[in-house]
Amino acid sequence: MWGGRFSKSLDQRALTYTTSLPVDRRLFEWDVLGSIAHARMLARQGVIPPADAQAIVSGLSDLLARPPRLDGEYEDVHSLVEAELARQIGEPAGRLHTARSRNDQVATDMRLFVRSALIEGVAGILDVQSALVEVAQRDGVAIMPGYTHLQRAQPILLGHHLLAYWEMLERDAGRLRDAYARADVLPLGAGALAGSPYPLDREYVARALGFSSVSRNSLDAVADRDFLIEHLAALASLAMHLSRLAEDLVLWSTVEFGFISLDESLTTGSSIMPQKRNPDVAELLRGKTGRVYGALVALLVTLKGLPMSYNRDLQEDKAAYFEAVDLVHDGLALAAAMLRSATWRTERLAAAASDPLISATDLADHLAQRGVPFRQAHEIVGGIVRAAEASGRRLDDFSLDELRAFSPQFEQSAVGLRPADIVAARDVVGGTAPGQVSAQLQFAARRLDESRGWVE
Repeated sequence: MWGGRFSKSLDQRALTYTTSLPVDRRLFEWDVLGSIAHARMLARQGVIPPADAQAIVSGLSDLLARPPRLDGEYEDVHSLVEAELARQIGEPAGRLHTARSRNDQVATDMRLFVRSALIEGVAGILDVQSALVEVAQRDGVAIMPGYTHLQRAQPILLGHHLLAYWEMLERDAGRLRDAYARADVLPLGAGALAGSPYPLDREYVARALGFSSVSRNSLDAVADRDFLIEHLAALASLAMHLSRLAEDLVLWSTVEFGFISLDESLTTGSSIMPQKRNPDVAELLRGKTGRVYGALVALLVTLKGLPMSYNRDLQEDKAAYFEAVDLVHDGLALAAAMLRSATWRTERLAAAASDPLISATDLADHLAQRGVPFRQAHEIVGGIVRAAEASGRRLDDFSLDELRAFSPQFEQSAVGLRPADIVAARDVVGGTAPGQVSAQLQFAARRLDESRGWVE
């Protein structure tokens, strides 16, 4: 591919060290599709003979239908494709690389891959969001404790908790859709760095490959990988949200919580303790998140000191990126499966929500709504909590007279506050009241339909 200038062949150790084929062979399909569009354009523009272009397109189509072994002593997937094409059609294969460099070629392959991966990622998010909605529709009216600092705080609906993750994932899907717009730019035609002296029709190639625009600057087209940075950053955020969901599943499946039972097919056993059923899938969904973060940091470090324009360092943009895509996409599928197959123990949720002190905030609000400054109300109720703890009583057991011993502003409605009453009181947009959660579910269902349209 480049041997004419050299009197020595490449040192075998150097070939082994520099080859990217074990990684970039994943781009085989995209490389062939990009080459087909390029060959057709060259013929349309009179750059190569139509007969040669037809032979090239036919040969490439055969490679796509019957892929060769993607290994051997090649520098990369591009040289493998060109060599296999030459074996099939002979001399015309040598015209394929006219008006093209591997610099703009690999940038094109990567953008084709990224666009597909972004769509796949949004589809995976929709699957998890759908699972969240399904569980919320089935069991979402169950009351559970909401937590701050991992301490019981206020009662909420299970559906409200699950829809919090729906919202996080909705923003993740938005980030992936936003990243698509910036990945959807064709670099082919930028050449090695300075453009091409041939009369290329770059817009034709863009249309053939489904790109919405062509790059405006040839140096930028081959030198930057910020579209990968953007995708990785979105994946890092998504992995973080999946990790937090996994943490809830791990905690909730413990005997101490007992809120859910994960399906046996998504748990593992112990090599020494026969009774164990471990949430290994959820734990690894949490644990693999660090590798996604690492991919983002690794690429940022690779790019930060590169002189303009292309450098071989950019070969290192793929391995960690591909792994991050796979980790997150696999994690999405497993998160959806865990949610759908889990048994939700609503009676345990209700028992935890009936914590004897969980109505404290509402007692303070009761006073504040009757003119007591909230800070003063907070202190008053703190005294009641101290008295309840000392006597081993529940707040909802205190009579009106007992409450009025702390403040005369207490009225009958403060007596016997139950979790259902507390939940129903949060009837504001975004709150946990049943009507609000029902409205959130209706919005989620509509939004899922809209998002499926984008994927399709």
